[in-house]
Amino acid sequence: MSITTNDTYKIIFAGPVGAGKTQAIRSLSDKEVVTTEELASDDVKMMKKTTTVAMDYGIMKLPTGEQVRLYGTPGQKRFDFMWEILSENALGLILLINATNPDPVQDMKDYMESFLPLIHSSAMIVGVTHAENMPWDLHQRLTDELVKMNIPANVIVVDAREKEQMSQLVSVLIYSIM
Repeated sequence: MSITTNDTYKIIFAGPVGAGKTQAIRSLSDKEVVTTEELASDDVKMMKKTTTVAMDYGIMKLPTGEQVRLYGTPGQKRFDFMWEILSENALGLILLINATNPDPVQDMKDYMESFLPLIHSSAMIVGVTHAENMPWDLHQRLTDELVKMNIPANVIVVDAREKEQMSQLVSVLIYSIM
C-alpha cells in the first residue's frame, strides 16, 4: 500500500461503556467532534451521566497531510447493530478496555468476537484505560489471550485524555497495517 498526502483512513474505536472512546476521539480530533450522547438509562447511569447511542465522529490530521476519520461505537451491546455499520471500510480497530471493570480480559474477548470480521481483514490494537490501579498482571493476561487467539498482541496502556498517548495508539495501528 503506498501512502500519498491525499490518503484518508477510517479507524473504529470500540469497547465497553466507560472505556474512554468518546474522550479518545475528543483528544485526537482536529475538528469539533460529532457525538450522539444521551442521558444514560438503566445500569449505565450508575457509571456515568451520558452515553453514546449511535456514534462519535472526529477527524485527525496527520503531519503528512493524511486524514484519519475517527468513529466511536456505542459501548452498550443493545446498540451493536451500529458496530457493523460503522466498521464498513475501516482500516482498523482500536479496542479500548477499562482496567477497572470486573473482568477486562472477558470484556476484550466479548468485543473482539463482535469485531472479528474487521480484525481479520485489517488490524487491531488494544488500549488499556483507567490503568492507574490496574492489576499488576492485566497487561500480560490481555497479551496472553491475544496470542491464544492468534491475533497480534498489541496492548498499550493509555490515558484517553492525553492526545499524545492516543496519537501513538493510532500510529501503531496504522504502521502495523502498512
